[in-house]
Amino acid sequence: MKKRQPHKPGAARQKFTPDVIETYQPQNDTTLLAFLIESMPERKRTTIKEYLKHNQVAVNNVPVTQFDRALTPRDVVKVNLTREFRIFYHRRVQLVYEDDDIIVINKGYGLLSMGTDRIKDGTAYSIVRDYIKWHDPRSKLFIVHRLDRDTSGLMMFAKNEEAKETMQHNWNNMVLNRKYLAVVEGRVEQEEGTIQSYLAETSQFEVYSTQNPDEGQLAVTRYRTLQIRNGYSLLEVELDTGRKNQIRVHMKDLGHPIAGDRKYGAKSSPIHRLALHAQTLRFVHPITRKEMNFTTPIPASFAKMVK
Repeated sequence: MKKRQPHKPGAARQKFTPDVIETYQPQNDTTLLAFLIESMPERKRTTIKEYLKHNQVAVNNVPVTQFDRALTPRDVVKVNLTREFRIFYHRRVQLVYEDDDIIVINKGYGLLSMGTDRIKDGTAYSIVRDYIKWHDPRSKLFIVHRLDRDTSGLMMFAKNEEAKETMQHNWNNMVLNRKYLAVVEGRVEQEEGTIQSYLAETSQFEVYSTQNPDEGQLAVTRYRTLQIRNGYSLLEVELDTGRKNQIRVHMKDLGHPIAGDRKYGAKSSPIHRLALHAQTLRFVHPITRKEMNFTTPIPASFAKMVK
C-alpha cells in the first residue's frame, strides 16, 4: 500500500471562516460608546473599548474609533467580533459607496477601468476586487460600465450576477442621469446645446462622427456652459447615449476639443491630463429599486483652469 506523503507546511488551504458581525440601530440620538454599552450588556466596557480601538466598529460601513461619535436613528452600527474592518485606501481610487450588491468608486485619471490582454493588475477592477476578497475570498466583482483610462470620476461595479445583469440589460431605464465636467479649448459661444451624430470607428480604433445612420450608432450629447475664462470653457455634459469616446468626439465636432485630448484635436494640455470627469451618477438600485444619487466636487485642477 502506497504511503501518503504528509502535506508541506502551509500547503493545505485553510477553510474560510466568515466574520462574526453584529448589527445595531439606535432608536434615539446618542453617542457611540454609550450606545454600544447599552446594546451589548453581556460584554465588558473594556472589551467594547478594545473593539473601538482596533477598528472593529463601523458606522454606516465606515470604521470609527471615536468613542463620542454622534449617532441618530438613521445610522447603522456594525461590530466585527472577529477582526478589524478593513479601511479602504488607494491613492487613485476613492470608495464612495458599498452595500451587499454594488460598489461605487471615484476613479482617478490614467487608470484602466478593467484589464486588457497585456495589463491584468493595477486596474480599477483589480483594486476593488482585491479589497472585497480580503473580506471574503469567495467574493466576486462584475464590470457594469467603463470609463476611459484618461477620464476620472464615478464608476459602479456589481458584487453579484443579479445586480450586474439587471443594470446591464436595463441600462437606459436604470440610469436616470449621468453628468460629466469637461474643460474645452476656446470660448463656447452658445450657452447650451445638443450635439447629435452617428459614431463609427476606424481600423486604428479612432472614433469619428458621421450623419450616415448605416455607418455608425446614434449618439446624443447635451452641454451647458458653467464658466469661461483664460481661453477655456468649463462645460457640464449629459449623455442621452453612452458610446465609446462620445463626449470627446462631440466636443471636437463642436469645434472645442477637450483640453489635453490630442487624439481628438486639442492643442494644449495645461494640467497634463484629459480634462474630463464623470461628476454625477444617478440610478435605480438593481436590487432594492431605491434611487441612488452620487456626485463629486469639481476637480481642483479644472476649477483652476477657468479661475
